[in-house]
Amino acid sequence: MKNVIVTGVSKGLGLAIAQRIADLPEYRLIGMSRSLGEYGALVEAHPGRIEHRPFDAGDIGSIAGHIREITQEHGKIYGLVNNAGMGLDGVLATQHASDIEKVLKVNLEAPITLCKYAARSMLAAREGRIINISSIIASTGFHGLAAYAASKAGLEGLTRSLSREVGKMGITVNCVAPGYMETEMTEGIDQHKMASIRRRAPLGLARPDDAAGAVIYLLGADGARISGSVITVDGGSTA
Repeated sequence: MKNVIVTGVSKGLGLAIAQRIADLPEYRLIGMSRSLGEYGALVEAHPGRIEHRPFDAGDIGSIAGHIREITQEHGKIYGLVNNAGMGLDGVLATQHASDIEKVLKVNLEAPITLCKYAARSMLAAREGRIINISSIIASTGFHGLAAYAASKAGLEGLTRSLSREVGKMGITVNCVAPGYMETEMTEGIDQHKMASIRRRAPLGLARPDDAAGAVIYLLGADGARISGSVITVDGGSTA
């Protein structure tokens, strides 16, 4: 089985990705998140093939140890899906410095560090897939999400550069950039803002399972020659 790490699996898009991977017996899934949430049902249903590791993306210092333990227990890492993220709505001029730091640490520094250590295993094996979950906000911007947009734009820059570093060793690095989805992350957005967002998507807002499908595509054989790319899943809102 190919070992795949997915962060932020307890809910939303991370859970949708985990559910899709659970249907594919060729993968062993190591889900990492602060809480178990609905992911626990997958662990119970697939003992030995799906597991959970408590993980706080803000604890950068713990990442090397997590990757080391996973490779010692299961061998080489084939896939890494950097999904864990956070969005704190607020005008930058009045946003607290600690909130800015938190967003950048969880959304950008943690994925960079996970890529660093997971890529070592992939380089040794001469194969691997890294998929970073970005957002259309990285390219469109949005009022009150300056730090979040900066973190996701940074993630896309990381993706393009890293794809060049590791491509000759059979490793692909890509982004999936969802638009706004009906998840807990959007529940706190003002209802008038959400109404405007919905109007801009001619196909309707994307569902977590739509974006999860793009992740599965990039993990599979059909994604073998795609690297350094950003796949947008947004119901057509940025067309």
